[in-house]
Amino acid sequence: MTETKSSTSAKLLYRPFGLVTSMLAGLLASTIFKAVWKRAAHGEDADPPRPLESEYGLKEIVAAAVVQGAIFAVVRALTDRGGARAFERVTGDWPGN
Repeated sequence: MTETKSSTSAKLLYRPFGLVTSMLAGLLASTIFKAVWKRAAHGEDADPPRPLESEYGLKEIVAAAVVQGAIFAVVRALTDRGGARAFERVTGDWPGN
């Protein structure tokens, strides 16, 4: 694997771009999680349980948190990597490292 060194200016230029892609990743992950949860719960009004809702057991709350965390992590990794690759194509510099 080849490691590309990035410049300080590339890192600074990438910050606003990275912030926007992270926000979009959060919105996308939230939408995906809600769709997955509705499908798993078999209902249109099936909202995921929140930790302070007493009508749900701990197992349901932890299951929802695990699914949500996994979806957020995968979406964030894909958008971060895709954003970095797009930035490199446009500027010629890799924003990380």
